[in-house]
Amino acid sequence: MFKQSVSLVEFSKLYNILYESNDLFSFNIFNYQNSKEFLKEIESNNDECINSTIIVDKKDHVLMSNNKININNILVMDTWPLKIEKLLDKINTQLIKQKYNFHSKLDIKNYALNFNSRIISNKMKELKLTEREIDIILFLKDKSNPQSVSMLQNKVWGYSSDLETHTVETHIYRLRKKIKDKFDDENFIISEDAGYKI
Repeated sequence: MFKQSVSLVEFSKLYNILYESNDLFSFNIFNYQNSKEFLKEIESNNDECINSTIIVDKKDHVLMSNNKININNILVMDTWPLKIEKLLDKINTQLIKQKYNFHSKLDIKNYALNFNSRIISNKMKELKLTEREIDIILFLKDKSNPQSVSMLQNKVWGYSSDLETHTVETHIYRLRKKIKDKFDDENFIISEDAGYKI
């Protein structure tokens, strides 16, 4: 499953605490020393940053007034002390809310992708996808450059040293074939020397 992200802004101590156990989490964590550093990532259109849960320590944080940030993605942590279990509950609840809101429908090229039913459709036809196929499409959808097999291994599969490159290539091949067979579209996922893109 494609991991969601949590961005901690001006929260280095909390990041250090969470980072010690990050292998146990179902989300990626990122640390930003200050708002300026985080906003620079937003300006560069870093999807992982834009779609992340953003944790700040005060309600009047400068990020809340930025129009590129969805205020519903911001989680204010201003009540301390807080047990780690409670903190993780708050983070996971926020991630679930975001996932639900995000996972309704997305337009990609000439298609509508419904995350809840896992169906991609055009005006006339629809095709059921697997969770992994959805993850591949989500990862590739906003990338302007082709993504290499190793990048897909890392970001979609969470990179495992025992995952062979042909596993990624086989999934992409099958997804491309399904879309060609159903929609007669050979150009939904484009294969280039440098990798794959939508």
